[in-house]
Amino acid sequence: MSNIKNINVIDTIKSNYMPYSMSVIVSRALPEIDGLKPSHRKLLYTMYKMGLLKGQKTKCANIVGQTMRLNPHGDMAIYQTMVRLTRGNESLLLPYIDSKGNFGKNYSRDMAFAAPRYTEAKLDEICEEFFRDIGKNTVDFVPNYDNTMDEPTLFPTTFPNILVNPNLGIAVGMASNICSFNLGEICESTIALMEDEDADLLKTLKAPDFPTGGELIYNQTDINKIYEEGRGTFYLRGTYRYDKKNRCIDILQIPYTTNIETIIDQITELIKSGKTREITDIRDETDKEGLKITLDIKRGTQVEQLMAKIYKYTKLQDSFSCNFNIIIEGYPKVLGVRNILLEWIRFRIACIKRGLMYEHEQKLGKLHLLKGLEKILLDLDHAIKIVRETKKDKDVIPNLMEGFSVDKDQAEFIAEIKLRNFNQEYILGKTKDIEKLEKEINDIQSSLESEKKIKKVIKKELLLVTKRYSKNRHTKIIQQHHIEEITHEDLIEDYELKLFRTQDGYLKKISMASLRGNSEQKLKDEDVVLQEIETTNKSEILFFSDQHKVYKKKTYELSDCKSSSLGDYLKNILGCQENEKIIYMVVTKEYGGYMLFFFRNGKCAKIPLSNYETKTNRSQLVNAYANSEELVHLMYIEKELDLVAKTKKGKLKRFHTNTIEIKNNRKSQGVEVLALKKGDTLVEIERKKMSK
Repeated sequence: MSNIKNINVIDTIKSNYMPYSMSVIVSRALPEIDGLKPSHRKLLYTMYKMGLLKGQKTKCANIVGQTMRLNPHGDMAIYQTMVRLTRGNESLLLPYIDSKGNFGKNYSRDMAFAAPRYTEAKLDEICEEFFRDIGKNTVDFVPNYDNTMDEPTLFPTTFPNILVNPNLGIAVGMASNICSFNLGEICESTIALMEDEDADLLKTLKAPDFPTGGELIYNQTDINKIYEEGRGTFYLRGTYRYDKKNRCIDILQIPYTTNIETIIDQITELIKSGKTREITDIRDETDKEGLKITLDIKRGTQVEQLMAKIYKYTKLQDSFSCNFNIIIEGYPKVLGVRNILLEWIRFRIACIKRGLMYEHEQKLGKLHLLKGLEKILLDLDHAIKIVRETKKDKDVIPNLMEGFSVDKDQAEFIAEIKLRNFNQEYILGKTKDIEKLEKEINDIQSSLESEKKIKKVIKKELLLVTKRYSKNRHTKIIQQHHIEEITHEDLIEDYELKLFRTQDGYLKKISMASLRGNSEQKLKDEDVVLQEIETTNKSEILFFSDQHKVYKKKTYELSDCKSSSLGDYLKNILGCQENEKIIYMVVTKEYGGYMLFFFRNGKCAKIPLSNYETKTNRSQLVNAYANSEELVHLMYIEKELDLVAKTKKGKLKRFHTNTIEIKNNRKSQGVEVLALKKGDTLVEIERKKMSK
């Protein structure tokens, strides 16, 4: 017990957890301005040092082994990094590695990559733009983990690679998700920003572009937010082709964010759950030609409506959430596309300046040596004499320095010249470059002092990269307003059916296809069918109760049943009160026609059915009809017709419904259709029978 110490948790977090989290953020998970994470950079630099930029492919196992000199995190971690960067995996718009063998596919969860001993790789041609001038002090180098070699902290990329390939990173407490853009559009936008930092990016950078193609649903406000703030969401959707001859749909491209197995699983679930009845079979027909998911469909299927349903309920339409969190000079920052490109321009300017300073120093050194060589041109014999008459080797350099007034470096250069080259022709051949060197040094000095000239170099490089590597867009752009807004009801399957309401309060919904096989209805003992209505699955049903209420249901909300079943008990599905009874059912789509309510006192309320229509999906309405008098009969009419009223004492009256005044108040008692004598009441309403 005496060994227990009180430890301050905050101090422990600061000393242990914070260094770990910062290491993950800065040195592992988030990309830097060259568009690469440390693991990518270590792998590509190793391949460069192995001569794989120009040489032949070598086994990936060899590359992985060599990379462990810079990256000690395990061979499989290195190989998985390599797989994603290859042309074969199809994860990148601009692959860094030219591959041979099976590297799996980014769009498939189950297509596994082969072991590194079976696959081969070399750097792709685009990597020339990563390593150009890397030996001219354009970027910093640091020792590797065991101080046996140096590695670059960044690559001096000649184009904004940070935005050309998709990049996902999950650090500690923060993450990054960068979408990819078309190389040509990025280079054009970078040039535009070099000329005007406030240039309209929407004119040159159309939208993100992905290696898996598909369609991007374009919303200018959302895209502009991503360009300016670095955060935002847009939607991607797959593309399909309808094969009318074979009656099938071929899905040929899917969103970058998903895979074929997920989509197949989700479509299968739609079929199992009954949300779609049009698909008879689904197959994965992906092969060497590319991705392909085939859906066999029934005859008469509305293809666009079916695909709208699949887009809504599966990952065939998926969102991409942008979070442009990158490391700038050692610190994570969330930047929009504009500011990322501006940061890259500053980075590239710094790289070029460092390269020019390196060349400047090299040329100055060479000029200095040639100036010394020039001094012996006038008296070659004296130089030879000094060397010949000097008795000790260590005195040659000092004697040359004294004899020709040159410094130690110049004397060393002179002394290293072979005896056979101590002639006027050789010396003149060397010193004639002095004037050229002086001009080059002045040009370099002029460039170093002019950012405009450096930007001109960057522009030239960007145009060259565009010419050599740019390709057409993979992802098509479709305007958001061109996509029809799909509601839940649009996705409901519509079909013909018949509704049966019974005296004991049961309701049956039976498709016409099912009725053709068996039209005889199973009912409870002594139960009878009161109403039988033909309609479709997208109609609306109004149930009037004896408690002056109307309950509303969409037909598709009711479950289908067979003739052999009793159906649904209305009180249960509507939530009626214990003593409440459904007395009438109306089926409608457009809410046209009228409701007629006949009361014991001989009056009739003619209410437009539209008075029961609501903008919100209310399930019940109170005060469906007047409650001051006993209801004798109610009925729904689509058009005016003749009726016959019958009283308790046997009086009959024929009348036409167009003579009844329309009332818009549902609680109205209506107008008198039958004058009653004292003690008489209305008992029955019948439709006038057609004469033969």
